[in-house]
Amino acid sequence: MGNIHPLAVVEDGAEIGTNVVVEPFAVVKKTVILKDNVTIKSHAYIDGFTTIGKGTVIYPGASIGTKPQDLKYKGEKTFVEIGENCEIREFATINSSCQENSVVKIGDNCLIMAYCHVAHNCIIGNRVIMANSAMLAGHVIIEDFVTVGGMTPVHQFCRIGKFAMVGGFSRVSHDIPPFTIGGGYPYRLGGLNLVGLKRHKLSLEIRRELAKAFKITYRMGNRLDEAIKQIKQEVEPIAEVKHWIEFIEQSKRGLIGFSNNYAESEDTKVQEHLEI
Repeated sequence: MGNIHPLAVVEDGAEIGTNVVVEPFAVVKKTVILKDNVTIKSHAYIDGFTTIGKGTVIYPGASIGTKPQDLKYKGEKTFVEIGENCEIREFATINSSCQENSVVKIGDNCLIMAYCHVAHNCIIGNRVIMANSAMLAGHVIIEDFVTVGGMTPVHQFCRIGKFAMVGGFSRVSHDIPPFTIGGGYPYRLGGLNLVGLKRHKLSLEIRRELAKAFKITYRMGNRLDEAIKQIKQEVEPIAEVKHWIEFIEQSKRGLIGFSNNYAESEDTKVQEHLEI
């Protein structure tokens, strides 16, 4: 059972791994699974069908797995999965999901800072950093190695591509392409996240090809469909460029910086859903 303080509340039925620490006044409900070496600090509240991966630390006041803040929720069985070696800091809130058997998922080695919010049906990749009071609405997808600055809200159904850096005090209302840096309200892209790409050892060749793709998309006055066609013709089809293309082609919310989005009919469906 690890080190469970006598003043903690761990309900019968909770699955507790080895070397787990639950500090005084923390609450762990009966449907929770804590893997090995998890630490739950004082006054944290873990509810619902929540699984917390090995080595993750939940800080005081955090609330995880509670009912989603969505009026469509009717008590269906939903899940929260938090990966390994994450830090969920003070007073962060990670709600459960909507729709039967759906999942809110956070990958490995993530840092979710104080007062952040992760809403229903969100998917967060590996090594993501959310700075203080960043907020994700429902159905947001954040890919690997993304940084979201503090006090930044992300609109429901938006996606943020891998290695992107989103500045603090921004407002994200449409999809942000991978490998980029930007911020503000309205949101403006500054270019590629070159510092981040270098830190993660992406080669000069990769950075050059991504720079070409970015220039064609955002600096040549192309429509989005024209940009995709030109990239396919002129840019080396390395994995990162393919991901750039796929990310844009799969956009349903619309790509940041474009009034005419690539999948207009899909975006209309999303808007109709939001208005219901």
